[in-house]
Amino acid sequence: MPSPNLTKPQKYSFADLQKEFPDEAACLRWLVGYLYPHGIHCLKCGEVLPHHQLKTRPRVWSCGRCGTHTHPTAGTVFHRTRTPMTVWFHAIFLMAQTRCGISAMQLMRETGVTYKCAWRMFNFIRKMLEENISDLGGARIVEADETFFGPKVWRMNKASRRRLPSAFTIGPNTAKTCVAGLIERGGRVVAYPVERRGWFELTRPIEERVKIGSEIHTDEAPQYSPLAKRGYEHRFIRHADGIYVRDGVTTNAIESFWSNTKRGIGGVYHHVSRKYLQEYLNEYAFRFNHRKDERPMFRQFCGQISSDFVARYFPGKHRPRKVA
Repeated sequence: MPSPNLTKPQKYSFADLQKEFPDEAACLRWLVGYLYPHGIHCLKCGEVLPHHQLKTRPRVWSCGRCGTHTHPTAGTVFHRTRTPMTVWFHAIFLMAQTRCGISAMQLMRETGVTYKCAWRMFNFIRKMLEENISDLGGARIVEADETFFGPKVWRMNKASRRRLPSAFTIGPNTAKTCVAGLIERGGRVVAYPVERRGWFELTRPIEERVKIGSEIHTDEAPQYSPLAKRGYEHRFIRHADGIYVRDGVTTNAIESFWSNTKRGIGGVYHHVSRKYLQEYLNEYAFRFNHRKDERPMFRQFCGQISSDFVARYFPGKHRPRKVA
């Protein structure tokens, strides 16, 4: 039975999606209204002026005074895309409706796009979900822990073993990627890959994301011992002794997040490479952080659309507009 103290989340069904985004024109009108709530600012005129959509180029708006063109999709995840906008919003809807993820093959089956196109869309949407969280802690307890993502060597064939880097062909966590995470009790979570399980790799991200003076709970790993000298109230629980909760000290919250994420990735995606692991962590962390929001998850996903996406992730390809 749900708690009576929680706000009832709003619903957003596939029928609502079809009603709000029935065609390309409706998608573009929504994007313009979202990015320019007070009207489009003309760079040449230097002020907000009425703009009209070109009939021959539907994704271009022209200034009513000087005729300068504005491209609402420029810099966003829709930058220079030839895929219909309805397919993009359908993909965002599918990712928002599920709690364990959805594969690019499923999007390919439902929309008719190629697998390469579907994977690229999902990858861009996952990048879009990245949140810059640097104020964890304070009055809330923070739990820190690390885990490993990847296959086990004894389950791999010889050809796969030969492709492994030499540094990952020996050791107890062979071929795996170390991932660290921080979670607030009843709050937000942050997850990120680290190069190795060393004290510097584990404590430095904590200093960047958790407020000084916060209470941090970890396991007995010695890599977290420097936290007490860096202004944090560090308490730990001894998992090696079979103790998982004592005097309010536990890491069960972050362990629960690892469990859900691993089962989601293993059940839907089966395998995630080191190169794109951060994007998949962004996806699961974003859903977790907004699980109690009143707005539908689809609205939360759309709220991450911004005009600086290309400049942030592809700075070499970004070409800012020039003032004439």
